[in-house]
Amino acid sequence: MALRPFNAPGARLALRSKRASPLFQGGRGDSEVILDISRLLSRSFHPAPTGIDRVEYVYARELLDRMPDRLAFSAVHPAGGYYGRLDSAAVRQFLAFTAAKWRNARSADVGESKAAVIRHLFATRPRPVPRASGPRVYLQVSPHHLDDHAQVGAILRAEGAKFITLVHDVIPLSHPEYARPQGADEHRRRVRTIDSFANGIIGNSQATIDALAPHMRQGLGGRAIRVAHFGADAPDIFGAKGEALPGRPYFVYISTIEPRKNHLLLLNLWRRMVERLGDAAPVLVLIGRRGWENENVIDMLERAEALRGHVIEAGEVSDNRMQALVANARAMLMPSFAEGFGMPVVEALAAGVPVICSDITAHREVGGDAPDYLDPLDGLGWMQAIEAYSQPDAPARAAQIARLAHWRAPTWRDYFDIVTDLIEEVTASVP
Repeated sequence: MALRPFNAPGARLALRSKRASPLFQGGRGDSEVILDISRLLSRSFHPAPTGIDRVEYVYARELLDRMPDRLAFSAVHPAGGYYGRLDSAAVRQFLAFTAAKWRNARSADVGESKAAVIRHLFATRPRPVPRASGPRVYLQVSPHHLDDHAQVGAILRAEGAKFITLVHDVIPLSHPEYARPQGADEHRRRVRTIDSFANGIIGNSQATIDALAPHMRQGLGGRAIRVAHFGADAPDIFGAKGEALPGRPYFVYISTIEPRKNHLLLLNLWRRMVERLGDAAPVLVLIGRRGWENENVIDMLERAEALRGHVIEAGEVSDNRMQALVANARAMLMPSFAEGFGMPVVEALAAGVPVICSDITAHREVGGDAPDYLDPLDGLGWMQAIEAYSQPDAPARAAQIARLAHWRAPTWRDYFDIVTDLIEEVTASVP
């Protein structure tokens, strides 16, 4: 798929890549790629994935398809310490098991599911790191243990590998008020590790790379930098219909419940709409687990009688149910104050579902001209948009659906073309 400039109508990919120094030269395509899947292993007992879980899974799936003879797997054990190399056949089985579990979260017997996880963890027990026969790159796409500078350094020495990492966001540093109490310090340690060891950096958006740069003491120069937007096509994870849906027009919000996601705005708006409209008010479906620093939101969800039957806290749901809920919604709502990327925006637009989202840089970068954008503090504007979209023949909703015809969904094929190019550039460098 041809890539279009960010400022073009309906643009979806800001590919402002920063090339590394002229030291990169030599043969390409003969390096060994070691993918760290610590995040997936550490969350084996969770029934539903986070966005970062999904990304690590797709990396494993796509790289297995693209470079099966060059790809190896490694991880840090959930109990701590470097896990070493993982058996590739066991990893393939673990990935298949994980995808099936996500599709049907909570549908299997809990005891049987835990036993299956234990079997897969045992099958992926560590093997010794083999002697290198050529250039290697260690690829880590989650923040799993990046806060442990010494451990990452030891891993890279053991592997004799260059290091490429994916940066999802730097929100705990740019907006520490939205992070856990120790979140800023933890993220600062992650950035220190990236600053010390990364030969290549992948940003999920230009907004993320721009936000990262001021925190890199050694700067971004001399490293290979790429911006690549996550794909919206993952048919083996997202599938199925036939799920029970709300009987009235409804909106969805997919997000962990945490301060920067601005749930409180929506809950206060919904209480006001219910007071005015009663059962004619639309329904709000919240998808995602409860996070941190969210006492006011939880109090409203649990104690606000006016919201009963009008706001549904669905929690962690299977991918089958999530897709069905999104596909039939009047719109996806995304009123967050800060994002590194905004995956729900992309996935909803790719499914042809309108999006009403906060007017922030990351959303503009991936959504282009398609969504309706509102200031995350504009309560009246949000209420008016929601009420308008809830009507059967809403002109604003029809206009957005028409704009979607000109919006191009990002694909994983494009994404991994960019990643593969970065891998080859880094591993072709002179030692």
